[in-house]
Amino acid sequence: MPNVHTEAKIFTCTQSKVLSQKIADAFGIPMGNVITSTYSDGEFQPSYEESIRGTRVFIIGSTNPGAENLMEMLLMIDAAKRASARHITAVLPYFGWARQDRKDKPRVPIAAKLVAKMLEAAGATRIITMDLHADQIQGFFEKPVDHLFASTIFLPYLKSLKLDNLTIASPDMGGSKRAYAYSKALESDVVICYKQRAKANVISYMELIGDVKGKNVVLVDDMVDTAGTLTKAADLMMERGALSVRAICTHPILSGNAYERLENSKLEELIVTDSIPLKQESSKIRVLTCANLFAEVMQNVHYNKSISSKFVM
Repeated sequence: MPNVHTEAKIFTCTQSKVLSQKIADAFGIPMGNVITSTYSDGEFQPSYEESIRGTRVFIIGSTNPGAENLMEMLLMIDAAKRASARHITAVLPYFGWARQDRKDKPRVPIAAKLVAKMLEAAGATRIITMDLHADQIQGFFEKPVDHLFASTIFLPYLKSLKLDNLTIASPDMGGSKRAYAYSKALESDVVICYKQRAKANVISYMELIGDVKGKNVVLVDDMVDTAGTLTKAADLMMERGALSVRAICTHPILSGNAYERLENSKLEELIVTDSIPLKQESSKIRVLTCANLFAEVMQNVHYNKSISSKFVM
């Protein structure tokens, strides 16, 4: 009689190889074998080098720009569908293109919705991701979405620092909900930065709502891109009398002059996960792995166990 339990297999997209290997080790199964052929014009073709018929396939890859990362995920999902995998779970440690979650002015796309539809059209039957830029993106999918919170990684580290007069800060109004959740868990105060943008990645004005004098401040955000907001907020808080300023950001995009800004800022440290590999090392950046979090959730999904504790702040 055939084995009625579906076998699990883990595969990785190119840019997430290091994290995927950690996840596979924590899950307790070897990494699946995929090779990618590349044409001279840049077109590429992933190929599964083992049978995946009837299996539960986990495909791990963050979809941050460039577009090749998203395209590779789509091709991997499509190949798995055509190879008769029974379940195809797209594991997106970082869900890219998520800042375009609504029309904030006329005649612009809603890229996050488009990406969700593309993943489903390719054949994904489930999505596992972490700290979406906007919670409502879960509703862009018709398939199940497991939205994990990196707070389960960051909170133990913050508690280990044993900071006196701890205050949690949000670098903008949109992140106030996240900041309040952290402050509740840590029983601390909250301050919020109010900012206005001249255009994307350019801040024209910033003001602080709340008192940070004599406080050890921890800024909390879902991502850090150019680090303009974080470093400006840290400098402002130090001017207002803060003892120290740290930042927790789940996804270290760190583009443009971000590393230079961090080195020249008054931030004591930037704490991130390895959802996106760092482009370079920095003495101010501390990386906490999310591999165990994803491995545990993937196991629970595979064995039909509850995962609610991993996406409740």
